[in-house]
Parts: sequence; C-alpha cells; structure tokens
Amino acid sequence: MIDAITLDQFRTFVAAVDEHSFTAAGRKIGRAQSVVSQTIANLEDQLRVPLFDRSGRLPALTTEGQVLLSDAREIIHRVDSIRAKAKGMSAGLEPELSVVIDTMFPMDAITHVAQRFAVRFPKTPLLLFIEALGTVAERVMSGQCSLGVLGPIPDVPKELRSERITEMRLVLVAAPSHPLSKLTQPISRRAFSDHTQIILTDQSKYTKGMSFGIMSASTWKLSDLNTNRAFLLDGLGWGSMPLAAVKEDVAQGRLIILRAEDEPQGGIFMPMSVTYLAAAPPGPAGSWFVETLRECSGCEGEEFRIRTA
Repeated sequence: MIDAITLDQFRTFVAAVDEHSFTAAGRKIGRAQSVVSQTIANLEDQLRVPLFDRSGRLPALTTEGQVLLSDAREIIHRVDSIRAKAKGMSAGLEPELSVVIDTMFPMDAITHVAQRFAVRFPKTPLLLFIEALGTVAERVMSGQCSLGVLGPIPDVPKELRSERITEMRLVLVAAPSHPLSKLTQPISRRAFSDHTQIILTDQSKYTKGMSFGIMSASTWKLSDLNTNRAFLLDGLGWGSMPLAAVKEDVAQGRLIILRAEDEPQGGIFMPMSVTYLAAAPPGPAGSWFVETLRECSGCEGEEFRIRTA
C-alpha cells in the first residue's frame, strides 16, 4: 500500500542514487547493504514500479526512478523543514543569525533589512559577512553561516537548498578616458576583446580558477568589488558591475555604460538566491530575514526595484 511508504524508504532511495551503489548508501546512512537493498525493494513493491536496474555491476536508475527522484527529494526537504521550524519554535529564536552575502548584492537593500531586523529582533545578534562567488556557498556549507545570498554558481552542493529572491541588472562600464567609451554604440565583441577586462574572482573550492562573462583575451582578476570599481574609475580596463554599485558614478559621468552588440534586449540580469543547508533551514529570525530581503530587493515599492534593476 502506498499509504505505508515511510520517510526512511525515501531517504534510503535518495542515498542510493547519490552514492551510486547500495553498499555506499549503507555506509552513508549507517545501514548494512542488505538492509538498503531490502528497503528499496519494499519501496518498489509499494510503488509498483522498478526504481533501479540491477542487471549491471552497479544499480542504475530506471526511467521511473528518475521521474520519482525529484519528488522524493522534495518530500525529504519538506519534512526536514517542518522539523527544523518546529524545533525553532519550541526552542525560541536563534541565539544569533549569521548571514553571508555576495558582494554583488545591493548594499542599500542589506542595510535597510538590517535596520528593520534590529527593531523586529532587538535581542538577536546579526553577524554579516560580505564575500564573492563560491565563498558564499563555502561559508554556508561549513556551518559558519546559517544563510547565504549568492548569484549562480556551477555544481551547487546537493546539501544546499536555494530560493530565488530577485535579479540584479549588470552593466558593462569604462572610464570616459577609456578607448571603448569613445566608440559608437553598440560595440562589437571584437572591440571588447582588444582591451583588458577587469573581472571578479575568488579562491573558494566551488569557483576557484573560474571566470564568468569573459569577452577579452587580456584579463585582470580581482577579488573585491570595490577594487574592481577603483580600477575601472582609473581607466585600467573595462568590466561588468552591478548597476546599483555604479549608479552614482554613471550619473556623475565618472563611468560610461557600454552596450554590446549582442546584449539581450532590456539588459543583462543576474539572479540572486538565498541558500541554506537542507538539514538546517532558517528559524524564525532567519525566515523573517529572507522574506524581508525578498521584499526590499524588488517587491516593496519602486525604490529598491530601480536600484536592483
């Protein structure tokens, strides 16, 4: 009977998929290989579909198993979330809320949320880190921070859950003295490739050595957004920046927005998400922080919408 299916069966099924074998799954969840095999066999009997093809050296996920895998993960995630929230409610507020935020995220939205947080949770310390790229995921994965706000990165660890909260407009900019600023727009990719591009990088294990949006053969890689801005203002190259970070520079003529010939209509946008460990979803203060950040980064009036788009 389907009603008799247990959460343990779903956890065993997902572990077998993630570890690519029943033996490795057993090691992960502390069960014997025979118990894992029997648990999955019972689940298949109850669902009346085969989840694994056992004809090879290692069990291979069937088409039916692939279809049901995402549902199984979602069920586990929802139950873990309910348990964590219930634990938070029974234990009260988090003793401290630690958040790591991508350096690309608009600072004015962050400070606005922090101001409201101080009023809403006056006795809860707020610990904020500003990092770049994969370092955000790294701090959450290590347990140093309970929440992270980050842009898209490849190979997000399966232990993390993410919720999209907004998108930011990115612009290509250069100083007025830079040769690209003197060209007729839109500017060809070839023209961009002839000049040094200033890009953001980091040393986290998730994005170490990776670069995004490269259009030039010559690059200078910097690990701090403010340093990127300083190099751009001094005419040392051109680069991509969040519009929110350079809007005053553009308004005062210190930087010029460059439009590429293949730029999407309406501009370039980067999604931003809140991330946390699946086994440790946000408590009361963290949940409030996420929802308020979502409001202040695009849903609460045009002020923040303009700043992030």
